[in-house]
Amino acid sequence: MAPPPPPPAAGRLLPHWRRNEILVIKYAVISRVLLLALAILWRSFLWSYDTSASINPPCLSSPPSPPPSRILSSLASSIQRSVVWDGVYFVRIAECGYEYEQTYAFFPMLPLLMRFLAGTVLSPLVPMIGYRTLLVLAGYLVSNVAFVLAALYLYRLSVIILRDQSASLRASILFCFNPASIFYSSIYAESLYALFSLGGQFYLFSGAYNLSTVWLALSGLTRSNGMLNAGYICFQTMHLTYNASLTEKRFLLAMRILFAGIVRSAIIFVPFVLFQAFGYYNLCHGRHADELGPWCNRSLPLMYNYIQEHYWGVGFLRYFQFKQLPNFLLASPILTLALCSIISYGRHQSILLLSLGFTATKELISRNTISHSGDVDFSPGSIRRDADISNLRMRKQTTRSLELPVPVQEPGVPIEVGYKSASVLPFIFHLGFMAATAFFVMHVQVATRFLSASAPLYWFASYLMVSSAGNKGWAYLIWVYCAAYILLGSLLFSNFYPFT
Repeated sequence: MAPPPPPPAAGRLLPHWRRNEILVIKYAVISRVLLLALAILWRSFLWSYDTSASINPPCLSSPPSPPPSRILSSLASSIQRSVVWDGVYFVRIAECGYEYEQTYAFFPMLPLLMRFLAGTVLSPLVPMIGYRTLLVLAGYLVSNVAFVLAALYLYRLSVIILRDQSASLRASILFCFNPASIFYSSIYAESLYALFSLGGQFYLFSGAYNLSTVWLALSGLTRSNGMLNAGYICFQTMHLTYNASLTEKRFLLAMRILFAGIVRSAIIFVPFVLFQAFGYYNLCHGRHADELGPWCNRSLPLMYNYIQEHYWGVGFLRYFQFKQLPNFLLASPILTLALCSIISYGRHQSILLLSLGFTATKELISRNTISHSGDVDFSPGSIRRDADISNLRMRKQTTRSLELPVPVQEPGVPIEVGYKSASVLPFIFHLGFMAATAFFVMHVQVATRFLSASAPLYWFASYLMVSSAGNKGWAYLIWVYCAAYILLGSLLFSNFYPFT
């Protein structure tokens, strides 16, 4: 008798989506190692343009941090000198708190996590390398771990929205090597924002509404534009209310949906409001009139707007100067990609876009009922990519929260998948607002990292790479763009030269 065949390899037992998740994590880790290696390499060969980051006066309201041991003092100094640009502010805030008015432009989530890690898990290292160096290491650790998790959540979100695992995998790998990669491996808030934003969107479209609200609120505690994520909840609430009131004729349910959507959207704004109140109390409350900033006496004392305008010159059309032309050129690739993605989607879904998605509401959910019971199976693992996409059926996922119905596929009627499906619409609106803000209001060179956490950019790039017309050319161009900005960014940024 012939011996039994050997058991299949462990990797083959894993479902396809799980293998893709492991692959995404591998690419994310490899990209972070590559970025850190490039940054160290460039710093070894070039002198920093601005060496002021090494100047570290004692905190104003707390005793100086203990110095590192003599043996490791040179290593500690090298680690501290690696902190550049906004990273200097984040490390200072983590060590000393918010001492000066301009530091309130940086939101507290990253400094809080840095301080937490330095005071708990990493605290035994304080006598060897010093507290400030430990904060720097904590910042690098938070940013790089958050990036790996953000890439994983982008894949999961993409599977739900695109219903195409191959496109989702391509988009996630592109994100791992995105043109703003150097910021995701530095002490910047980009990685944390991407994690909370993409994770919150994943939980929202998975039906975990309460969990998504918490994650999106944390994105607002990480960056100011995290508040814009409330738009996803508003968009979903608008369609649910429409469906419940006009299609289902359940007006009481429509009011419950509307109320729940308003509350969840308001919660996402809470971190921003609390941070502004915190700044107002520290900078305006109990001070003499000659010590007050001009914004303290305004009817709506928004500290953040004043700081951005006063210290960084941010404002509508204020950057439209001839001398800023190089910065517009630097941001032109990401802005062009964003514009082309919106135009391409609009040409294919013009009626859907102009109707704010209500055409899809009528066509896709008019035969479904908002319910509180049924099968719960809308995770990435529940979606399989078949050769015959027309037989794909999407079941309603229900949770304790109010649910957005998903279409039940009719036999013989193909469900639309990929970048140009109706599910992508709210992401297009969000990307359009972000791109317009970056171009007309912000320092335009920041657009590269400002838009780098926008999922539709990677979905569109993934679509271009396999489109029928000239796919090899587009794929080559996209990868050259990413590689060039990774090399340029790691060279300039890590040596304190202006980049984005």
